[in-house]
Amino acid sequence: MGNRVAREDFEWVYTDQPHADRRKEILAKYPEIKTLMGPDPRLKWIVCMMVVIQFLAFFLVKDLDWKWVLFWTYAFGSCINHSMTLAIHEISHNTAFGNNRAMWNRWFAMFANLPIGLPYSASFKRYHLDHHRYLGGDGVDVDIPTDFEGWFFCTRFRKFVWIILQPLFYAIRPLYINPKPITRLELANLAVQMTFNVVLYWLCGAKTMVYMLAGSLLGMGLHPISGHFIAEHYMFLKGHETYSYYGSLNLLTFNVGYHNEHHDFPSIPGCRLPLVKKIASEYYDDLPHYTSWVKVLYDFIMDDQLSPYSRVKRRLKGEVKLE
Repeated sequence: MGNRVAREDFEWVYTDQPHADRRKEILAKYPEIKTLMGPDPRLKWIVCMMVVIQFLAFFLVKDLDWKWVLFWTYAFGSCINHSMTLAIHEISHNTAFGNNRAMWNRWFAMFANLPIGLPYSASFKRYHLDHHRYLGGDGVDVDIPTDFEGWFFCTRFRKFVWIILQPLFYAIRPLYINPKPITRLELANLAVQMTFNVVLYWLCGAKTMVYMLAGSLLGMGLHPISGHFIAEHYMFLKGHETYSYYGSLNLLTFNVGYHNEHHDFPSIPGCRLPLVKKIASEYYDDLPHYTSWVKVLYDFIMDDQLSPYSRVKRRLKGEVKLE
């Protein structure tokens, strides 16, 4: 557990990300893929159903013994709350109401944010679009760990701790790497979420608050679904910076596992990404991919060649337009 990782820096490259060129090539060959772009009419109803289910769970756990509160927090609450964060990811691409109703998507994301307990939907959209536009961009893409993370979390045990603390680092990393002025939407997100939290505590008490907040933190830490954080862009194979996952957990995560397909076509909702792979199969079938997020987490911890430094990074050229 004390073996140190060999890497001492990120994988610096001097080429552009591969997704824009592959998108152009695929669209030239399969222009019908454009018909897959646009909102998913089912998304808003699925999100509403998930929010209602979690509201019902808030009511049901308030009178349970603490041992059962903690059990259901990890067994159920963490799953649905992580799924809600990926619903917010979908909504950030305007797939709930379309680009013509962008503000409807922003307010709906705040609604989807309610069961998570931590106000982040407005900030997530701003930083996530930078991640797509400037994948691996030094000082811009906050999905890239800091130098401290790469330097300190360099043994198996420390990598294990780092995975548990993923929610913390995702929260503070933007403030260090790419701080942005607070917007009115972010203030609104904070006000709506804090008001909801106060009302929820008043109605249901401390056990429900623990169920909600601990569920969010546990679900984004050491949890099978959180394997997607590592699987998406950590360089398990040299020269490959994005990886897809084709497994059953896509059913709970709005197909976020189809990650090469998503970066190639971010305006296509998750429910249609399998069609992208089917239509343009020759572009995806031979790319390295995963079938188990649990194995991804295990391999990341146990492989002494892997660490938070195992990311492709590039210095951006020309004008950088941030959200």
